[in-house]
Amino acid sequence: MVQIDRISSDDFDWAAEDGPAAEVRRIARASTANDGATTLNEQAVLQLKHRGLRDADLWVGGGGFALRHGDILDLAVHPESRGQGVGTALAAEALPAGRKVEAWSHADHPGAAALAEKFGIPRQRELKIMRKSLLDDLAPVQAPDGITIRGFQPDDEKALLEVNASAFAHHPEQGHMTHEDFRERTSESWFDPAGLLLAVPTDSDSDLPPLLGFHWTKVHTDEDPPYGEVYVVAVNPKAAGRGLGTVLTAAGLAYLKDRGLDSVLLYVDGDNDPAIAVYTGQGFGVDRTEVQYRGTSNGGA
Repeated sequence: MVQIDRISSDDFDWAAEDGPAAEVRRIARASTANDGATTLNEQAVLQLKHRGLRDADLWVGGGGFALRHGDILDLAVHPESRGQGVGTALAAEALPAGRKVEAWSHADHPGAAALAEKFGIPRQRELKIMRKSLLDDLAPVQAPDGITIRGFQPDDEKALLEVNASAFAHHPEQGHMTHEDFRERTSESWFDPAGLLLAVPTDSDSDLPPLLGFHWTKVHTDEDPPYGEVYVVAVNPKAAGRGLGTVLTAAGLAYLKDRGLDSVLLYVDGDNDPAIAVYTGQGFGVDRTEVQYRGTSNGGA
């Protein structure tokens, strides 16, 4: 029988070199290396790093962990401990009957599919990870008349959060970025204000909104080789129809290429055929698929 322990928030310190946080990092590193996909996404890592187990529950045991923030579940088992019932034991603790859950399988792993079936959680959503080489020449960046593309400045935060909220009003994750979320991300070592590109009116007296859209790029310097990411592209709905999404994407790709990176990736919903078609036309190809399981647990019955 697998022993699973629920971790107290007082016993969790993300920076600790031993204890439950160190065990979570060990399992996540091994799973990521084995599966070829990040085990804990950025949101989960930032929450653990900055907020610990505030508003979260963590179970550890048997070489695995289950982390639950509200209805969001991250569950991983060290490759050496798989096939021994650890995942089922963790899910039984985190997902009692009647519990709602949203869980991603970042590698679309068959073990995740089997666990989701056992607990009655249906497959609901796919994300396509698309990648493009930056070694070839890129199309020139040409902003529309009256619009300037520039880097982020601290005074831009309020407008950026407003545009993000309106552009992603129906998005389950991105549309809810708060001031705290933004500050956590901009405090990370990868953040570069010059890589957060904003489309603004050239004339301060323009009738256009003060922020028309933005492209937030990210550089993964801790990977070998490093690569870029189209982190967020958002267009103010009040500025739609000007082709700003294409212009901002091109500006971000040029910035990443100038950083000496060989490739760039992005995430797009698997059912967003128009966006996939646009990115395919820009030279992106599907690299892998991530899957979300969402529903109400049957408790493993």
